[in-house]
Amino acid sequence: MDKRLKQNHVLGIWDGHDAGAALVKGDKIVFAVNEERFTRRKLEAGFPSRSIKACLEYAGIPPSAVADIAASTSDPAKTLTRLSPRLKEEYYLMRRRKKGPGRFNGLKKGFKYRFTELGPNFLSTRLSRRHLNNQLKKNGFKNYRLHLVDHHSGHAQAAARCSGFEECLVITLDGVGDGLSGSIWTFGNNKLELIKKIPSKVSMGIFFEHVTNLMNMRELEDEGKVMALANYAYPVDDADNPIMNLIRCENLQFVSNYRSIGMFKAMKKIFWRYPSEQFAFMAQRVLEKRVIDLVKDAVTRSGLNKTALAGGLFSNIKLNMKAGELDEIENLYVFPHPGDGGLAIGSALAVNHRKYGIPGFKLNDLYLGPAFTHDEILAALRQRKVSFKQIKDVARTAAALILDNEIILWFRGRVEIGPRALGNRSILARPDDRRIRDRLNLALKKRVWYQPFCPSILLEDASALLHTEKQGVLDNPFMTSAFRVRNEHLNAMAGVINVDSTCRPHFVADENPVYRDLLVHIKKELGMGVVLNTSFNIHGEPLVCSPDDALDTFVRTGVRYLFLEDFLIENRS
Repeated sequence: MDKRLKQNHVLGIWDGHDAGAALVKGDKIVFAVNEERFTRRKLEAGFPSRSIKACLEYAGIPPSAVADIAASTSDPAKTLTRLSPRLKEEYYLMRRRKKGPGRFNGLKKGFKYRFTELGPNFLSTRLSRRHLNNQLKKNGFKNYRLHLVDHHSGHAQAAARCSGFEECLVITLDGVGDGLSGSIWTFGNNKLELIKKIPSKVSMGIFFEHVTNLMNMRELEDEGKVMALANYAYPVDDADNPIMNLIRCENLQFVSNYRSIGMFKAMKKIFWRYPSEQFAFMAQRVLEKRVIDLVKDAVTRSGLNKTALAGGLFSNIKLNMKAGELDEIENLYVFPHPGDGGLAIGSALAVNHRKYGIPGFKLNDLYLGPAFTHDEILAALRQRKVSFKQIKDVARTAAALILDNEIILWFRGRVEIGPRALGNRSILARPDDRRIRDRLNLALKKRVWYQPFCPSILLEDASALLHTEKQGVLDNPFMTSAFRVRNEHLNAMAGVINVDSTCRPHFVADENPVYRDLLVHIKKELGMGVVLNTSFNIHGEPLVCSPDDALDTFVRTGVRYLFLEDFLIENRS
């Protein structure tokens, strides 16, 4: 075995909510994927054996070539779920509404929130390390070093080292992990320095989780629905918003008169008095105001005008837009896989820097998952016994169908890492037709009617379509922030904007030549390079990964056209 090869590979793993793995070598993320892509269970929880195998297969290396393995989180709650897979599975099924609550659900809920607030200790760390080593050995690893990375350090490492900033402020916020709900860091000279721990006792992530639960939605999954529904409410002044009194920001942390369950009960009383959309608006407003208070205070104290964000709370694109528009911030970067599913990358980058001195790099694209060969796609087509033809100019053919009001399924190249489709596993349509949007929502995606779709936009057309004066399009090209659409282009973007005239854009430069070519053909007809782009899946299922996944979804949705690389499949029925 080449010793240099062994020393250069770092494997990052995450075995919790949205489990996954990432393989890093030098200044490159070689491969990264989440377990849900293989198990076909959205936001899969558990040890990511399939993801690890995919990492090694793509790199063409055996487990013995990996000298360093990084894993995250060793608090008592995480350790308990490692030692009791049945407990983890029960919570997964209940959270995803696959299993009803039991007799003692209230007691379990109270225990869960108090228990997850505990930070790591000697015993939990030792038991987590033992469990992880046992799992790794089962997967063929030996003679490696296992590094445990703190939960919020993992988030911060991903944000800082992928931002492209030489120095910046780093803020992480989520529900809870390793006894914290957030952290604040400074990044400079390739080093992260912790300046503030945000305790788990009062968590903005748990706050919004309560909101999602009260509205009978799935925690850790449907928070985006709450954000979308909030736009349909009549605005309420902050002074008249009763939720505003439940939580506040003081001295770079959140404070409240209530602990987790107490806050849930107080919010339940408020919810009883308001329509769902009004409650969603008030909660979203509290989230924005309190987190922006924290961000502004941290920026002022640090004196740094570049800011990088990570953690599940920063999946909220309206919050990110408000942060990006602050006068105090010159550049804002949101790590494009901000939730726990990005911890494998963050943990690997932390160890890669610690062991080999690699500072990080800027992510030019997120095409980090599996790809499939011509022969593999051909075999899947023949096994399904579907008729198909090979296309010479795929981009031109697809653009013509889209302009003719067709919805197409689009499968090319490597699978995107993270929750967003970015032109490799996408459903595409015209951006200017509300009827297509409604058909997609209700018939194909099977989502609630008020969830908007997103656009892919040629980078050079972004400033003409959107207000980009305050928000840098180069810092956040991967659908991590909302942008305001210019009034003169509202009709041209009718199918991809929210009711408040904002959208969540994907900016396309030259990182995906065929997809870019498709947008160029669209521009010749519409005057702007923009297309409706939503994830290639049915709502509640993971993004498709393999050709077989794509063909299965194609049959179940009844969409007429599927592009599998250079093959076109038409559903004539």
